[in-house]
Amino acid sequence: MKLKRIFAAVTAFALCASLAGCGAAATVSESAAESAAESAVEATPAVTEAPATEETADASEAALRIAGLKGPTTMGLVNLMSDEVASNYNFTMYGAADEIVPLLVKGDLDAAAVPANLAATLYNKTNGAVEVACINTLGVLYIVENGETVNSVGDLKGQTIVTTGKGTTPEYVLRYVLTENGVDPDSDVTIEYCSEATEALSKVQAGEATIAMLPQPFVTSAMSQVEGLRVALDMNEEWQKVTGSKLVTGVLVVRKDAVENDPEAFAAFMDGYAASVEAANSDLEGTAALCEQYGVVAKAALAQKALPQCNIVFETGDEMKTDLETYFKVLYAADPASVGGTLPADDFYYAG
Repeated sequence: MKLKRIFAAVTAFALCASLAGCGAAATVSESAAESAAESAVEATPAVTEAPATEETADASEAALRIAGLKGPTTMGLVNLMSDEVASNYNFTMYGAADEIVPLLVKGDLDAAAVPANLAATLYNKTNGAVEVACINTLGVLYIVENGETVNSVGDLKGQTIVTTGKGTTPEYVLRYVLTENGVDPDSDVTIEYCSEATEALSKVQAGEATIAMLPQPFVTSAMSQVEGLRVALDMNEEWQKVTGSKLVTGVLVVRKDAVENDPEAFAAFMDGYAASVEAANSDLEGTAALCEQYGVVAKAALAQKALPQCNIVFETGDEMKTDLETYFKVLYAADPASVGGTLPADDFYYAG
């Protein structure tokens, strides 16, 4: 029953994780969480492998099992996935975070690229069995406008903003940035929440709205569909102006026992990951092709255009801790459930 409770809380939080942008955990009631996971415990998908010899089975057991999600949080991994040392790792792509969560909790996965606040939720719901190894994606939210009226956050006064993510991190980020710039999100602007980014874009296309907050790589796609649509504000820049730290989207979370079982192997993986991120930012064409090959982004052409705005990074150590702590504090103040109920302790942060 204890395991069921862990699955219940974590799976329900994960259900609302956004894949295209700032992934977030929605606030859910305890009863809803229990209900959502009753069948998940029995129906958790297993990691299956082909029959193997004893030698290859031993190698497979030694390989680090890593999960990725479609979208920016996995873009930085694709060069490592295709590298000559990729045989040291078992990479699996998933379409939604709720597929990854039970596997990570049970120990069927060792690490996963996930939205940052989901990592905090996992830490809390597994009693500290996981830690964050690095930040892999900074802010991917942008204010776009079909017009020329918005050049600062203050210019949003009196405007209507269409966006997604009500009750999740996009809402909390938007409200915080507005408030810190002297714009009351409840009275100075009208925020209309849509269920999907495509719905928000359709309102702009139809002329029902001129301003939207959207994530990458959807922004790049949207700008090719709406004549005159432009990026008015980079929310990463606006966040940094008011907090002094960087806005975070995605991280790599890892089970502590996987690190402890072979610290040198995990350190080698981290070195390879850093090199993969460097390649993602220097070889856009090659990385974009790999994003399509591995199903991270549907089309290489879109990935290549979006990569420079997806803020793919490899941030560790004190810098990682500072940026995440600031981010988590803002989310916690807005809704403690968004980070799993409490702020992660120091042992959440991988020290290498």
